[in-house]
Amino acid sequence: MRVLMSEANFGYLLALTALLFFTSGILVAKAATSRLDLGLGFLVATTMNVLLSGLVFLLQLGLRPEALAWNSQAFWVFAAAGIFSTYFGRWFFYEAVVRFGPAKASIFQVSSPIFTALMAWSLLGESLSSGVMLGVVFAVGGLMLVSYKPGFSSRRIARDTDLDTDRNADDVKKATSGVLPQSILLLGLGSSLAYAIGNFLRGSAVRDWNEPVLGGFLGAASGLLLHLAFTPGKMQLLKRLKTANRKGVWLFALLGFFTISGQIFGIAAMRHIPLSIATLISLCTPVLVFPLSYLLFRTSDDFTPRVLVGTALTLLGIFIVVVR
Repeated sequence: MRVLMSEANFGYLLALTALLFFTSGILVAKAATSRLDLGLGFLVATTMNVLLSGLVFLLQLGLRPEALAWNSQAFWVFAAAGIFSTYFGRWFFYEAVVRFGPAKASIFQVSSPIFTALMAWSLLGESLSSGVMLGVVFAVGGLMLVSYKPGFSSRRIARDTDLDTDRNADDVKKATSGVLPQSILLLGLGSSLAYAIGNFLRGSAVRDWNEPVLGGFLGAASGLLLHLAFTPGKMQLLKRLKTANRKGVWLFALLGFFTISGQIFGIAAMRHIPLSIATLISLCTPVLVFPLSYLLFRTSDDFTPRVLVGTALTLLGIFIVVVR
């Protein structure tokens, strides 16, 4: 299949596959979080991230004809990417949600492709044409319109915006109260930058070491280890897991399958197309989630003029990027 399409088109296909997995994860999350606490759910989903990516890597290692070419630098870069994305990005984001509300916090989330593009341009020498940049601006602007949901509660945004979240908003508030200044700019940009740094590290690592499956495993493992190391009440979490809703546990395990699959395909896409473009396409989940939510859950309240205009702008931006 690879020989039938260009390098860029192959990268777009990988990024779109990542988008489909992330979208599926959000739809599963809607059902999962109604049956199991988000803190427990993160433990289940991230553990699945680690187990599944580790198993796939072992199968890949056994089937490949050549031995694994080791790259120590890329190994640690992949691990560091998980620290920024899986741990710090979510920490900043949920602190912003708790202090300032989901609407303001979510606006900063969709700016991460811009920061990723700036880092790739300054540190990797990537350049984007004026047409591509225009498409990125349209797409990011559209996603901002779609993501701006002033009526949502903090709990709902915490469920829908990020799939492999590490703790719920109440836990974050207790753990981080008084640590950071009361600044939406600091917290919002901190979250966006952490995600961008994680994406930049993954993209730079996969270009030196074409191991997206191993990269996904290392990122998930480092995020899970930090979560276990710094989250209070770990033993209580394990005790509660034994008596947790079984269906909720299985739904979060399915969520873990979707999120790690999306991450692996997203990392693979970064080897073939600019990092900012791969990140942008993977971030377009609201464009699919809203119509699918209506079909599956009959959530017609999501279809506002703002959402429709934002969706149109996002699709126009992606179209400009792809056919530039």
